[in-house]
Amino acid sequence: MRNAPRLDMSARSARQRARGEIRVEFARAGERSEAARAFETGGLRLRFPHAGVECEAVIVNTGGGMAGGDLARMTLDVGAGARALATTQSAEKIYKADGETSRMEIALSVAAGGSLVWAPQETILFEGARLQRRLEAEVAADASLLMVEAAVFGRLAHGETEADAGLRDDWRIRRAGKLIFAEAARIENAGARLERPAAGACARALATLLYVAPDAQDRLEPLRAALEAEIDTEGGRLEAGVSLVDGFLVARLLSPAPPRLRAAILAGMRALRGRGAPRVWF
Repeated sequence: MRNAPRLDMSARSARQRARGEIRVEFARAGERSEAARAFETGGLRLRFPHAGVECEAVIVNTGGGMAGGDLARMTLDVGAGARALATTQSAEKIYKADGETSRMEIALSVAAGGSLVWAPQETILFEGARLQRRLEAEVAADASLLMVEAAVFGRLAHGETEADAGLRDDWRIRRAGKLIFAEAARIENAGARLERPAAGACARALATLLYVAPDAQDRLEPLRAALEAEIDTEGGRLEAGVSLVDGFLVARLLSPAPPRLRAAILAGMRALRGRGAPRVWF
């Protein structure tokens, strides 16, 4: 009887990883904005449920989330005078890393007179998840960009209130070729780190809103008022602050309760653009 072949244990480290990529170019067509070119591969897909003055793009991850070692690349270019909004079909789920890191690479550009809203739904980091995200944006001097990024650490409904999850977040935003915003955020062992009073005071959901536009200064007080109204609303603790820096706005939000954070994000978006989140958020 022949000996059975020995199992190659190195196959574990050579397992197949997901590689997804989307690229889309938005262009103005008369009074409308539309996706002039689109490319998709791997587990990432694009859907365009609404094209009007503003073209809506919905990003779909057919894999249902990202595991350790997966890579997602997203490139969005908004042409001169075009208006676009990009979001995700649902919250992005980052599963246990198993020794490897999930990676996202996002590149945004907005040409003269254009407008882009980058508003994916929350990223949920499961127990043991590790995510490295890099986001770069180039905005013309008279263009506008609203970016909304939110992260939830642990599946709170499943009792993951002390999730050992990690996030490395690098942002680089340029306006008319000049670097105006650079940030490198590092959160390791999020459950324990955010428990500290000086770090998160038991928060489990964090968000950043960044608004680069010619009318940023005019939006400062409406945004502050909207967030202060949410802070005064019953339903759990919420902390938020807004700063005007070199002609653009940065808002930080945190809460122990993701629904509380989401409500504040919706209020912030209404204050900045006169309407709430995309329809797929509801």
